[in-house]
Amino acid sequence: MGQKKTEDNKNAETSTQSKPRSYEAGKRRFTFYCSWDFPAEARADVRDFDNRWPTTLEFRKYAWPNLEWMRDFEDQGVGNQMEHGVLRGYQEFPKLMGEATGQEVPLLQRVDKTGNRQLLDERVIADTDTLMLVSLDHVRTGQKITPGEVQMLNEFLSREGTCLIISPHHDVGSADDQATRVMEHKHHGDWTVGGQERFSGFARSVFAALDLPVENRHGLSPARVKGTREPEPLSVAADLDKRGLLRGVSTFNAHNHLPHFAITRDDAKGGVVLARQRINPNAKPHPFVQAGNTEFNALVWFPPAGKRAGDILVADLTIWSARFGGDECVRQFWQNLAKM
Repeated sequence: MGQKKTEDNKNAETSTQSKPRSYEAGKRRFTFYCSWDFPAEARADVRDFDNRWPTTLEFRKYAWPNLEWMRDFEDQGVGNQMEHGVLRGYQEFPKLMGEATGQEVPLLQRVDKTGNRQLLDERVIADTDTLMLVSLDHVRTGQKITPGEVQMLNEFLSREGTCLIISPHHDVGSADDQATRVMEHKHHGDWTVGGQERFSGFARSVFAALDLPVENRHGLSPARVKGTREPEPLSVAADLDKRGLLRGVSTFNAHNHLPHFAITRDDAKGGVVLARQRINPNAKPHPFVQAGNTEFNALVWFPPAGKRAGDILVADLTIWSARFGGDECVRQFWQNLAKM
């Protein structure tokens, strides 16, 4: 991932006003911002299964023989898997969106492999119409939005035609008792995930800073079409989809463990659930299912309100990758975002 040229990232802590620019229909400017601290993630203690990315060696064994092209890497650790196993999965999105809009899509990292730090400052915000905060960070690394960045986001969202997309991932193993953690693990069945894998502390800090009553919870196994790895159709609230985001979209993907985006308050600031995904009825039990739930919230929309002129969307970060099924519909969803 690249990094925008900056003179001093400390400017993100100032109250510099984002440069005003008018929205041009059909030529949306997307910025893909990965909120992880690469070195902090790569330094994870591999003796501990929890709250870290798998190593290249672990993932090669899990996916054998599909990833044997990674055998020749001298580094078989966490950092190599992040670079070649994770980031490579996001290469198609900027390519397709660049073709759709005629605008290059920069892919930025909060802290990249070399330790360079890119905050959400005026240089990131000013030339962006759709800002994607992809929260690939584990909670243990302590990624949180700063007060200066909150001001930047509020100024960004005060502009007509803007859209903020916040993409957390699952929150597995938050329960204190081991029995519940074991139940959750058996439900999703992915042995590359430890008993606890809590993602997206940065996204959670953004939810709190912007007073958005939503939270990523659990790691739920989605229902698949019988005999395939393809996801079952979504339950779409077409009558509430005022932006046409799900026009022509019947599925998302079937990643092994997807979060439920819980709405935490029932008030005027509450999000609009545009899509729900059915939980795999053949999966092992899960506390969320035992509580009577058969679906989880897969897409939440916060329409403009008060001083906020822009839209906010909440969607899982795997939806920006074409590796987990539902390819045609996922790409249609991307195209719909380009036409907002």
